[in-house]
Amino acid sequence: MNRYKILNDPVQPAGRGRLFVISAPSGGGKTSLVQALRGALDNVSVSVSHTTRPRRGGETDGVAYHFIDNDEFDAMATAGEFLEHANVFDHRYGTSKTAIDELLQADIDVILEIDWQGARAVGAAGLNAVTIFIMPPSIHELEQRLRGRGDTDSVVRRRMRDAVNEMSHYAEYDYLIFNDSFQQALIDLTAVVSASRLERAAQQSRHRELLDSLVAP
Repeated sequence: MNRYKILNDPVQPAGRGRLFVISAPSGGGKTSLVQALRGALDNVSVSVSHTTRPRRGGETDGVAYHFIDNDEFDAMATAGEFLEHANVFDHRYGTSKTAIDELLQADIDVILEIDWQGARAVGAAGLNAVTIFIMPPSIHELEQRLRGRGDTDSVVRRRMRDAVNEMSHYAEYDYLIFNDSFQQALIDLTAVVSASRLERAAQQSRHRELLDSLVAP
């Protein structure tokens, strides 16, 4: 079971970048879609979490995750350095406030790949995030994807239970994307991010001088 701590002293980004929270059940295709989105749009960055889980072969510190031990994690949590943090499958994960703030201040849109509890924590922190949930086309397809990873039956059953719980929170999100066709799902995800960039408040922030000149008497 995941356990998120909602923090009372969140970072309040004043920059022009936008924060996107993307959630999906394990096997939903979230990571692949986010990677493709970064190739389709400029100025999009994925938040690199801190984690206590062991580094896997081929992973680079600071790219996949910032790999730290439990003592370092405790110190960061105690110092209030995480926007949100959690225990997931027996390991700990946390999102750095400072790292997100620096990206947003640089006019870079930031994606957080976190679950529904993390999304709640971000919302409770008062951050104006766009929330997106990625759904599989069916329970059967989701199970086939998980079994295709080569996990044991017990791991697949556990992940399926967690997936059903995760998907039950879809109504808490702004947008739903069904990942039946990867290309269509990518088009949909790109459309959400692109449209968010055109919201009036975002455009006012980016083009204040131009707008003032256009409406000046």
